[in-house]
Amino acid sequence: MPAKSRDEPDILRWLYERGEQTVGQLLRDLARRRSLGDEVSKMVERAAKTKGRMDKNTETILHLLNLPSRADYNKLLLKIEHLQGSVVNLNVKLDRLLAAQERIKSQKLKVEN
Repeated sequence: MPAKSRDEPDILRWLYERGEQTVGQLLRDLARRRSLGDEVSKMVERAAKTKGRMDKNTETILHLLNLPSRADYNKLLLKIEHLQGSVVNLNVKLDRLLAAQERIKSQKLKVEN
């Protein structure tokens, strides 16, 4: 492993300062452009359109491969949550019925004794 030279910190400092100068120049150039806001808004609009096309294409591919999309997954999850709520309600009602049967049995046993 070669020994570090004494010039390395100076080289790193020079590179850092050069980077600061380059970024500063870039920011000054961008500030001079009056249409920068328009360009940024156009870029964002194009990015949104591209994302929309990608989402549509991805959904089409998933459909062709017979794989569920995120929307399909969310619909299924909603249905499962609804069914789970129904099962909980049925369990509560069954517990009430069983408790009522137990009370009736215990009352019958008391009457017989």
